[in-house]
Amino acid sequence: MSTSSPAPHPVDRYTLFAAGAVILALTAAAFWLSYAHLAEVAAEHGLGNSPARKWAWPATLDAFVVAGELLMLRAGLRRKPDGWAIALTATGSLGSIALNVAGVTGTRDPADVPHLDYVVAAVPPTAALLAFGVLMRQIHQHLAPPNREADSGRLQAVGPVVTEHPREGDRPRPHPVPTRSAAWAAPDDKPPVRPRKVGRPPSGDLDEFVRIVEQMAGKQNRDTIRATLRAAGHTISNERLTELQKLLGGTALKEPSETAKHH
Repeated sequence: MSTSSPAPHPVDRYTLFAAGAVILALTAAAFWLSYAHLAEVAAEHGLGNSPARKWAWPATLDAFVVAGELLMLRAGLRRKPDGWAIALTATGSLGSIALNVAGVTGTRDPADVPHLDYVVAAVPPTAALLAFGVLMRQIHQHLAPPNREADSGRLQAVGPVVTEHPREGDRPRPHPVPTRSAAWAAPDDKPPVRPRKVGRPPSGDLDEFVRIVEQMAGKQNRDTIRATLRAAGHTISNERLTELQKLLGGTALKEPSETAKHH
């Protein structure tokens, strides 16, 4: 689900337009001051007789700055770094600043040049670099597509909250999903399931049963033995009752119902 970005406030729009106009004016003024000073330096060092060459020479440096910034804008829109764009911008900017500062001396003795003259010469190219970089950044923010990954991450962050389990045993455990080969091989690998015996589980052991039966008074048969053990709080199955009779030496007779059948 995509959410539309809110419309910009009119005050924000006017502020953006005003900032853009100031940046454009600052960029133009800084470039002009730097360009004109480089033209004067060129005129003092061999290009004074040709006005066209004097004014064309500074472009060999400032054009690097413009081309590098435009390539950096393109790389930013494509979200891919461009080393050549960075190299062009750095070469043009540092070269322009260095030549503007070096041209202050002219034919004078460097010891006689005030330090403030170097600062005045370095400000225009530095301001031009910063202002043009800010201008390219504003253009990049205006033209760049919205970051869908950031929006999706923000939507996931405000999604349903998963409650934490207070105890370790309450946490659901992941169940592995069997593959197709494992699903086919599973029936062959499982051991046969034995049928469960129906009935109540026996209680006590045979030695204890022998002691209880030996204390009985009267005739011992299956019914009387079972009743005696039940009165003592024990249960016994038919199989264990047969084993008990064998331990007693066969003294316990069969049930009366079974004896009646033979008669």
